[in-house]
Amino acid sequence: MIINTMIGASIFGLPALIAARLGRWSPIGFLAAFVGIAIIGACMAEVASQFREAGGPYLYARVAFGRFCAIQNGWLTWLSRIAAVSAVANLFIIYLAELFPLVGAPFARAGVLTMLIGFLAVVNYRGATGGKLLSNFFTVTKVASLTFFIVTGLAALALHPAIRVTPAATQTTAADWFEALLLMIYSYGGFEAALIATGETRDARKDIPFALFIAIGATTLLFIAVQYLVIHTIPNVATSSAPATDSARRFLPPLGVRIVAAGTLVSAYGYLSANMLHTPRITFAMGQHGDFPAFFGRIHPRFRTPHLSIVIFAAVLLLFSIAGNFRWNALLSSVARLFVYGSVAAALPALRKTHPQAEAFRLPHGVLIAGLALLFTGVLVTRMRQGELIVISITAALAFVNWLWARKQVTLSQVAR
Repeated sequence: MIINTMIGASIFGLPALIAARLGRWSPIGFLAAFVGIAIIGACMAEVASQFREAGGPYLYARVAFGRFCAIQNGWLTWLSRIAAVSAVANLFIIYLAELFPLVGAPFARAGVLTMLIGFLAVVNYRGATGGKLLSNFFTVTKVASLTFFIVTGLAALALHPAIRVTPAATQTTAADWFEALLLMIYSYGGFEAALIATGETRDARKDIPFALFIAIGATTLLFIAVQYLVIHTIPNVATSSAPATDSARRFLPPLGVRIVAAGTLVSAYGYLSANMLHTPRITFAMGQHGDFPAFFGRIHPRFRTPHLSIVIFAAVLLLFSIAGNFRWNALLSSVARLFVYGSVAAALPALRKTHPQAEAFRLPHGVLIAGLALLFTGVLVTRMRQGELIVISITAALAFVNWLWARKQVTLSQVAR
């Protein structure tokens, strides 16, 4: 599920943007991003392994820092997931319109989005097992299509040197590296979201660290391979809007190019399916803890799923997808994600202090690594522009109002007693 969440549609669109900033150094750039993400993932492995409930970063912040920080984190996590999934839903329509142009019409677009999101909502409404199986299917399919693209591309470069393109020399600055890292963070984004459903895992202490490290390592190899292929097969790669298919045209027949294009659609829809499985668990956890209205925390008597949270998430997701666009939704997601990462890193030393005997995975030199994770996220946050800070401020204001409501509910409950 972590791999499915991390490998969304971004792997098919971001390589050109990263190449525009780093040129021939862009594959190496992913190694730098891997170090930062691995540090954050290591912190999450320890923190997440201490919990047996659904909720992810919201729940970690609640135990480590209290209700106010938890609600702030819950809103940031929830909105970042809604925005990220809505962005990919819009990207799915864009790619689908290449095959079926009528899909781009407003009413047809809304109808297709309703069917796509509605189907996933029904599957996950009826049980986590169905959602997991669907997520696994998309994971296997998208990794297979990516592997096909990578293997055939590398073989073509080895057997037909004439198709190889030498990347243009670019003057890279510190600003270019920071911007490229932000784009790469967006590529990796999603591994934290899969932890929202850890309350339904068999053995969190063993499963979470193993899954995180294997998933981050595997996706890094895929990212590097795709980036290498793109910069060595596409002339003027920085101008490409669909780098995967543009690259495939250089070494595959038309049928092969269509397979890669289909892989893009599968990857995008797989991303939607994974998020439909775990994101509703945020509001479910908040509802159970009294930080959201109680009906968010209800469980279906037959299917044993947070059915109302699933329905509400699907409705809000559909609204964002129809009303918004890729750029706006992606912006909101990438901004919020860094703050969520920082909160989890800060939770590690806090939880060690308050729960020193917790049965959990213990990260060697955990406090030092948490400090490095905070430094990494803090430096990237300084690259945010004014518009992005405005989005965060609005989100924080909504969370503050939510906190006032939750505190009032607690006061009324105490008075009633």
